[in-house]
Amino acid sequence: MLQCTEVSKGFGGLQALKNVDFTVNDGEIVGLVGPNGSGKSTLLNLISGVYKPDLGKILFSGEDISKLPPYKICAKGITKTSQTVQSFPEMTAQENVLASVMFNQKKVSGKTDASVRAHELLAFVGLGKEKFSVPAKNLNVIELRRIQLAKALATNPKLLLLDELLTGLTPKESDEAVDLVKLINKQGVSVLIVEHVMRVIMGLCDRVVVLHHGEKICEGPPKQVVCNADVVNVYLGKQFKFGEEEE
Repeated sequence: MLQCTEVSKGFGGLQALKNVDFTVNDGEIVGLVGPNGSGKSTLLNLISGVYKPDLGKILFSGEDISKLPPYKICAKGITKTSQTVQSFPEMTAQENVLASVMFNQKKVSGKTDASVRAHELLAFVGLGKEKFSVPAKNLNVIELRRIQLAKALATNPKLLLLDELLTGLTPKESDEAVDLVKLINKQGVSVLIVEHVMRVIMGLCDRVVVLHHGEKICEGPPKQVVCNADVVNVYLGKQFKFGEEEE
């Protein structure tokens, strides 16, 4: 579904990504991990069109999308949530999602009522009905993350890019979010997720890609990756013990 070939990106004198190769297959959940500053968010921004690669190609369903603007990439089926929650603060939760629903209805036939669809999505991501008419500026970060996910799903993505979706969640909320991602995946959406909590990565992902200083240092099934000496040295710090809760 997604193929990145020798993708590189620099910002001034900083080389954020260097010759990164990886794929996401149809139906997969792929984890993207690595130390802070390793290039994870930059890679998601390149795939979604926020940045353009200096070198290399990004193919989606065989089509080169490397130079396309974000709205065209979104229309083709790639949607990203941001690490820093973004919303229209003066608009209600429902109105925020309506904007995405209306964007998506430009490319589909057999339109459903936009308000009904927005309600369905907000309920699906677990936002309480009493919050639907509340302006986004009056909601907390966790509620805004739910709205952001609903907005992403409103575009009917084929590939969903999640940048630290679970940041700030309690263990219970984190488990609920993992179950939600699995449900989204079962509905036919491939997922590429950036996450630091290895317990989540181990229980959620089919495959893991590890970045360090902008380069891919390891790729494979989660149980194989966490035993890799380079990954332990530069990222985990110690051998990951299966079934052990992280501090």
